Amino acid sequence: MHTIEPYHSWQKYYRADRDVRSPFFGREYGQTYVNDVYGYFIDPEWDEFGSETLYCKLLYVDYGLSCCIIELIGEWNDTLHNDIMHFKRNVIDKLIRNGVKKFVLIAENLFQFHGGDTDYYEEWFDDIEDGWIAGINLRKFIEEEMMKYHIDYYINIGGTMHLSKWRTLKPNKFFLLIDTLMTRRLGA
Repeated sequence: MHTIEPYHSWQKYYRADRDVRSPFFGREYGQTYVNDVYGYFIDPEWDEFGSETLYCKLLYVDYGLSCCIIELIGEWNDTLHNDIMHFKRNVIDKLIRNGVKKFVLIAENLFQFHGGDTDYYEEWFDDIEDGWIAGINLRKFIEEEMMKYHIDYYINIGGTMHLSKWRTLKPNKFFLLIDTLMTRRLGA
């Protein structure tokens, strides 16, 4: 897992550590591998937010479009670690307070999901009234587990949310593509 790096090519457009409104403003990244998921070190560029098994990278925010793109790595475990609580309180809430209502979660490096209570998902969904949450490139068994716990009521997953060539797009074009797909899905 230490070889999986967050996507770097959009840093010329946005850097969370330089954005005063970002939950990761002022972070300094070293070369020392400190964080791990079940004993496997992860690249030091991934951001911690209170979870023992789930890390993220805020790849892009456009406050004018009220959107953000977040890449995830690790295990999303609501059963043992209540990861959604940490993610909501320490990352999502700050973005919402700064006007973000549309969330793109790139989850191809999410290796496991364990569901639990849906209160934080419901709260997140309610907080973004006319926005949405899209889960991109989830593994099939993770989608099935999320559906089992009804997380798909809150996070749009599957079908057109599988995009293998997202890295070929600039972040604003990628967001506009997801926004178009979500508009079709939601029938707006």
